[in-house]
Amino acid sequence: MTWSAGAMAPPALQSVKSGALLSLKGTTFVSLKSTAPLLLLSSTAPTVPPESTQQAIGYPSLFLLVLIGALVPVVPTGALVSSAAVVAFHQTSPFALLMVFLVSSVAAFLGDMSLYWLGRRGMGSRNGSRWLEAIRERAPEDRLARAQQKLADHGIAVLVLSRLVPAGRIPVMLACLIAKMPLRVFARGDIPACLAWAATYQVIGILGGSLFPEPWQGVVAAVALTVAISLAPGVWRRFRGTKPS
Repeated sequence: MTWSAGAMAPPALQSVKSGALLSLKGTTFVSLKSTAPLLLLSSTAPTVPPESTQQAIGYPSLFLLVLIGALVPVVPTGALVSSAAVVAFHQTSPFALLMVFLVSSVAAFLGDMSLYWLGRRGMGSRNGSRWLEAIRERAPEDRLARAQQKLADHGIAVLVLSRLVPAGRIPVMLACLIAKMPLRVFARGDIPACLAWAATYQVIGILGGSLFPEPWQGVVAAVALTVAISLAPGVWRRFRGTKPS
């Protein structure tokens, strides 16, 4: 920031009677003839790029929210991944989408493994546990019966489908707990399930980001689509239940 001769000086310098200005590479040195000290005014102060700020805050937040959503199945984690993918699509970093995929899939896997481990502890306890009760409450008898049948027919491969079908993860997890599936076997089936889940919702976000020029527009579209997907099975079951025979 420089001032030409005769221009009005800032209030902080209006009381100075005389002085000299020297501009060198964007930095202005104000040398005063009076007893005032040397002032250094710089117009080139470094600023943090917006993308760096978004990534520094966004990746840890995405990891934490997806992890919590896996433990407490009320957080719409699919919408979170799709929204993060929209933002990453509009960024210039070539690794933004890859980071969203890795962060979301790792967080989902750790959340699944933690919840399954807590459920196994509850199964082995006489009094059970609140985590096991929470799993049971979200697995109605009809869904649990279907999950047990699919688990018997297809083995751990059913974990992949359960992650992609809305409200399908918890009944299949409870079926695995009832079948006393070892933790390492569950992990072997849950790894591809989490990878497929993260890739699916990221593709939804990429589609939303490519259709709209502004990130917020893509986020709205991606969230609307993920919510519609999550509500579709319940609406379909209700429609079939009310259909006249």
